[in-house]
Amino acid sequence: MRGSATTLTFTTLLCLGLCWGPWNQGQPEVLPKPSIWADPGTMVAQGSPVTIWCQGSLLADVYRLYKESGSGSWEAQAPQGSRNKARFHFEYTSSSDAGQYQCAYRSRNRWSERSDPLPLVVTGVYRAPSLSAQPSPVVAAGGSVPLMCSSQYAAGTLYLLKEGGADLPRYQVSRNYGNQGQEEAVFPVGPVTSSHGGTYRCYDAPSNVPYLWSHPSDPLHLQVTGLSRAPSLSAQPGSLVLPGDNLTLRCGSEAGFGSFALTKDEQLSPPHRLEGQQSPDFPLGRVTRAHGGRYRCYRGHNVSHAWSAPSAPLDILVAGMHRKPSLSTRPGGLSAPGRERDPADTAPPVQANFTLRAVTSAHSGTYRCYSSQSTAPHLLSLPSDPLELLVSDEEPPAHTH
Repeated sequence: MRGSATTLTFTTLLCLGLCWGPWNQGQPEVLPKPSIWADPGTMVAQGSPVTIWCQGSLLADVYRLYKESGSGSWEAQAPQGSRNKARFHFEYTSSSDAGQYQCAYRSRNRWSERSDPLPLVVTGVYRAPSLSAQPSPVVAAGGSVPLMCSSQYAAGTLYLLKEGGADLPRYQVSRNYGNQGQEEAVFPVGPVTSSHGGTYRCYDAPSNVPYLWSHPSDPLHLQVTGLSRAPSLSAQPGSLVLPGDNLTLRCGSEAGFGSFALTKDEQLSPPHRLEGQQSPDFPLGRVTRAHGGRYRCYRGHNVSHAWSAPSAPLDILVAGMHRKPSLSTRPGGLSAPGRERDPADTAPPVQANFTLRAVTSAHSGTYRCYSSQSTAPHLLSLPSDPLELLVSDEEPPAHTH
């Protein structure tokens, strides 16, 4: 009995040590699927280098890169220092390199499944499209703006990309708008927030070769205003200047703003562009008639596409452009006859009346008047001769009968 028990125990232990291998042979090890990526990215300009990486296992000895539709494959030995990944380098990318790629690796004489597909887009193959914003690439926060990409090629796809953006490219099949036979796609942007500001480009790609793209369009810098409180705008020596004066405009700033922009004659429409500088002072130099106009300023953080609301408008008036008018008084107000007129105007001279109501001694002083033409309201005449106005606070004597 004791011997039988000992034999049984030994047999069981022997089987535990030797029988595990055969039981496990029907369950082969599953090799993890490799990952694949491109450096510097999946878009590369024609003629530029690109490296495709495949990462698998530390036990890998060979890596293989496949191009879609069996059009090519490359093999690389796993490097001794880092066997878990291999590189496939293309020194000069050509149009034939565009397409989808997958990779796999070999470990213990077995191949892994292939990686997810990696698209490689080659740009610079066709003529660049054009990109524009209507009415302007400067848009107020909360508003919207359409970005229009126009191409000379038909039956293609137009792509819109934002520089440094994590979002995938937006794309549309081009549509013929008929004006000049151009194909166009409209990409609406909005309601606009600070994240929409930045640099955009668009590309064109024929439908039959989706991984061959055109040169990029010229960059479009979308700038967003109204993201902080409006600054103030002032002029030195003042807003009424003479030719030859040294004029400087200053954009009032609080701490934390590192860029400033000045616009001129924008009226109610948004500015066509904002070009920033580091200083709040804008020296405009010696005054000429070209300096007359309406100015606004913006301030921004160091991000060049995010701006404040515009300042209140500042009108710079340049005097001395026409003959002087005359100024006189009459009961009820000041009169300025002989206002400057268009030489072709045969109408009688214009007279403007300026009424001073509830006159006190505070109204005493020296007055002058200026005139301007309606076509150039910021260009003033020479000043009229001075008019001295004296006002006494004394009550007039009572009339006696």
